[in-house]
Amino acid sequence: MGNPYYECPLPVAIPPAKPLLESIKLGIKETLFPDDPFRQFKNQPASRKFILGMQYFVPILEWAPRYTFEFFKADLVAGITIASLAVPQGISYASLASLPPIIGLYSSFVPPLVYAMLGSSKDLAVGTVAVVSLLISSMLGKEVNPNENAKLYVQLVFTATFFAGVFQVALGLLRLGFIVDFLSHAAIVGFMGGAATVVCLQQLKGILGLVHFTHGTDLVSVLRSVFSQTHQWRWASGLLGCCFLFFLVLTRYVSKRKPCFFWINAMAPMMCVIVGSVLVYLTNAEKHGVQVIGHLKKGLNPLSVSELAFGSPYMVAAIKTGIITGGISLAEGVAVGRSFAMFKNYHIDGNKEMIAFGMMNMAGSCASCYLTTGPFSRTAVNFNAGCKTAGSNIVMATAVMATLLFLTPLFHYTPIVVLSSIIIAAMLGLIDYEAAIGLWKVDKGDFIVCMSAYIGVVFGSVEIGLVIPVTISLLRTLLSVARPRTFLLGNIPNSTIFRSIDQYPVANNIPGVLILQIDAPVNFANANYLRERISRWIYEEEEKLKSTGGSSLQYVILDLSAVGSTDTSGISMFEEVKKNIYRRGLKLVLANPRSEVIKKLVKSKFIESIGQEWIYLTVGEAVAACNFMLHASKSNNQVADEFDAHNNA
Repeated sequence: MGNPYYECPLPVAIPPAKPLLESIKLGIKETLFPDDPFRQFKNQPASRKFILGMQYFVPILEWAPRYTFEFFKADLVAGITIASLAVPQGISYASLASLPPIIGLYSSFVPPLVYAMLGSSKDLAVGTVAVVSLLISSMLGKEVNPNENAKLYVQLVFTATFFAGVFQVALGLLRLGFIVDFLSHAAIVGFMGGAATVVCLQQLKGILGLVHFTHGTDLVSVLRSVFSQTHQWRWASGLLGCCFLFFLVLTRYVSKRKPCFFWINAMAPMMCVIVGSVLVYLTNAEKHGVQVIGHLKKGLNPLSVSELAFGSPYMVAAIKTGIITGGISLAEGVAVGRSFAMFKNYHIDGNKEMIAFGMMNMAGSCASCYLTTGPFSRTAVNFNAGCKTAGSNIVMATAVMATLLFLTPLFHYTPIVVLSSIIIAAMLGLIDYEAAIGLWKVDKGDFIVCMSAYIGVVFGSVEIGLVIPVTISLLRTLLSVARPRTFLLGNIPNSTIFRSIDQYPVANNIPGVLILQIDAPVNFANANYLRERISRWIYEEEEKLKSTGGSSLQYVILDLSAVGSTDTSGISMFEEVKKNIYRRGLKLVLANPRSEVIKKLVKSKFIESIGQEWIYLTVGEAVAACNFMLHASKSNNQVADEFDAHNNA
């Protein structure tokens, strides 16, 4: 293993210097355009580039010319199916956001049309979601009481929706979607579960027929409000709610066990609305304490451009709410779209989706709609119904339009308890305890993030449930940067491969040689730590050799294959490590420095200070060279001893 590698070592190449502008251009491309969206425009005439550009930003221009009657039949069935779910959910989630129920229907009309033109997902079904509705009610409800000043509250909701759209479009155009990635999977699982728990508890107001209820979202406030009003519980309402909830959960269970019966789960909310309305009408339950929706205004969405409260003193709260709800809805919508795209083996562009979401929310805010995204439950129904394109959203919007024009008076007798049952049934699916168990098995740190989000939402507030997991996630990331791992490498028997001794206990130490691997970029954040950690490795190895009587340490090899970059602080760290090693009478050897690292080490004259002959392409070559030098040194010592003995004789 030693001599062949040492006799013909492969040189470590130093990449040629690039012009500054070219380096900046390459860095921007790698950071903002990893998918190279402009490759389709290469070597195309101007007219073709214009068409491709229009198809890129308006995807309906790409799939509409290839639309067939078979696609239309599939989208028609899927669109009608999700419309039957969208109408009751829209009304329910609007009440959750403390908005008039009709706004929930408005929000299922305009945004799906906009998304059908601009969205790149074939399966995503657009609509309102419970968690975002809860966020809006929680954040804006602190500023303006929706019961005392309903008009101003609605204006702030439209304004927050507008700014959510602006935020989403900006992220998409500037290719900054990675900002949303700070909401990790673990944080989303915990946050969604916590929000779902709070939403379910809040629906006890509707189930029990309570009139006065807390505006707080934490567990203690909700339970105190429920049990302090036991004398006002409406048992008829509670019994009706339990029956509807049992039916909804049963249909959900059947649909999960038998996917071919997906339509049962999709139709169940509308069936509950119809049955509940008929029961209330026939039994005059409204006079016996069962609350109903009441009058719904007939007609299409009125324009709300003049309702956007840009000059309101609550403008800051609206912007804050828009950014937070826009980020959460964006993370959910893109994740749902990508999940279902994998099932059909096609790709969706996350940045295009951000633009589509943003445009539909900006347009929606001007048409009496509040924030929408791609909810999982509705998208799953759309997928199982066999949709082929985003045209199913157009069908759904058309069905909602017909409802707004002709059918809204029929919802007058719909009991609030039915809406509460629909919300609870939908929320139960968001409490993903199996995912939490999986996090515990795979990564305890992610489990802590998940539970911190859940506990923060349930016992604190929605904002706390967001801040805590994001903070913990960022601290974990910073900790991994500031405290990178270093590994002691050994030789796998009967090979020239060197791996971590922790991972491969069979790996053997090389006598007289300490091989260390740095497992992260070296920069100002971790330079001091790495200097101290490497010094400790050397000290511990020397102590170990003294106690065992092994060969003394002669060489320290740093494997830099995992060090993708460094800065001036990192170079200073290498200088200090070199001086420390030399003071101990040892020799520093570098193995496989990456291109960015070797360039900076050359420019700083660090390579010149240790000698080009001590830089090797692989750990194997470095070890072979060290072994050769050790053997040569022993041979020279033996010759010297024999010469001294001969002279003494």
